[in-house]
Parts: sequence; C-alpha cells; structure tokens
Amino acid sequence: MNTAEKATELLRLHTDPELLVVVNVWDAITAKVVADAGSAALATASHSIAATLGYPDGERIPRDLMIDMVGRIAAAVDIPVSADLESGYGDAGETVRRAIGVGVVGANLEDRMMPLADAVAAVAAAVAAGEAEGVPFVVNARTDAFLKAGDRDRADVLADAIERGRAFVDAGAPCVFVPGKLDEPTVVALVEGIGERRVSVIHVPGSLPQPRLAELGVARVSFGPFTQRSALTHLADLTVDLLAGGALPEGVRALN
Repeated sequence: MNTAEKATELLRLHTDPELLVVVNVWDAITAKVVADAGSAALATASHSIAATLGYPDGERIPRDLMIDMVGRIAAAVDIPVSADLESGYGDAGETVRRAIGVGVVGANLEDRMMPLADAVAAVAAAVAAGEAEGVPFVVNARTDAFLKAGDRDRADVLADAIERGRAFVDAGAPCVFVPGKLDEPTVVALVEGIGERRVSVIHVPGSLPQPRLAELGVARVSFGPFTQRSALTHLADLTVDLLAGGALPEGVRALN
C-alpha cells in the first residue's frame, strides 16, 4: 500500500464494526514485533519515544527527532501507522505535513484544554494538511478534559469532553480520543454525545474490557506508555534475577 492507501485503510479500521486495537510502539524494532504479531495498525506513544531518546514527555523532545523516529517506525512495517504528535509542536498543519512525508497516515493531536477555538483550528489545520498532500489523514483528536479535571464536577467535565469532541468531528477529525480511567456510564455518554465509532479510549489497569468497549460503540483502544512500562518492568525484574545468578528464561526468541 502507498501512503494514501494506508490512510484509507486506517480510516476503515476506525469505522469498521470491530474494535480497533492499537498496541503502542516506540522504535523500529517494537514496531516490527507488534506488526508481526498480527496487528492491523500501529500507534506510537510520544511519552515512550521521548523516554527512549532521553527526554521528558510534553513536547520537550525536538520535533525533528520525533518525526525522525515515527518515520523509522513507519518504514519498518507495511501496515498503517498513527503517530502521537502531542499538540502539534506549535504548528499542527506543518507537523502533520512532515509526518505524512515520512509515511505516517494518522495522528493523535492533544487539545491540552487550550481555548476551544484554538484547539479546533489545530485539528482543521491537520486535516487540511492531509488534503493538501492527497492523503485522507486520520486525526484522532484528543481532549484532555478528564486528565485535567482536577476537582471539577464530573458532569461538567463530561459536558466539556462532548462539546470538544463534537467540535473536533465538525472540523474533520474521524475520531476523538478521551484518555482517562472511564467507567461504563461515562463511555456510554461519550459515544452518545460524540457518535458511535467516533470515540477512542486508552486502556489502563482497571479499564473496561475490550469486548465491552466494542459493544458500547467505541472505535479504538490504545495503551499509551503502558506497553513500554510493561516491557521495562520485565527488563528490570530480569536484571535483578540475572545479577543474582539467575539464567535467561526458556522460550526467549529472536524477533528482529
């Protein structure tokens, strides 16, 4: 598939009745391993890429380095790749244009609860960049309403998330990412308010099971930095065991 065809396929995966499960990766080898395990598409995690290259999360990593890494990931696999481009590095349109140039066909774009008009403008710029490049770029527009809720009333936070989600869809985003540990009534309200097969969520310990998310009409589930944390937890535990005189576990495979 060429870039435009991969973007079309990524959009189809979001709208298909089956829940799209994207396991987050952070470099070329993790991308290859996850793709070879049978994934239909990949998503990067900005936190994990930043940590890999020695930076804290939150657009502290230079955009050039982020684009370079997501390009390496896209080049390592033959399936669609959606990149976490944080809030667009101050110019969502140009950042998306550069991402498309290295083979990326979708992106998370954070609102960071900036004024709604500014957040909508960023989504619109990202969509327009895809159109200008001839690629139906799949913007997974993220609202941080729940992440930045603080002690606000939960009903007000939900209303904000729905308002922002609807505005992002109107601006051309096929899907709206609402991260946070969400209970079932909240997921139901988000799907009803934003649209069936329009809501993307993150799976964290204690989240709703994937089959239930599919039944509720969620489009996509991802895992953010938790995949890297899981891998690093295993490495830390293995290191302790090896330093204590242990042996490598049976079943270690060459996956590169």
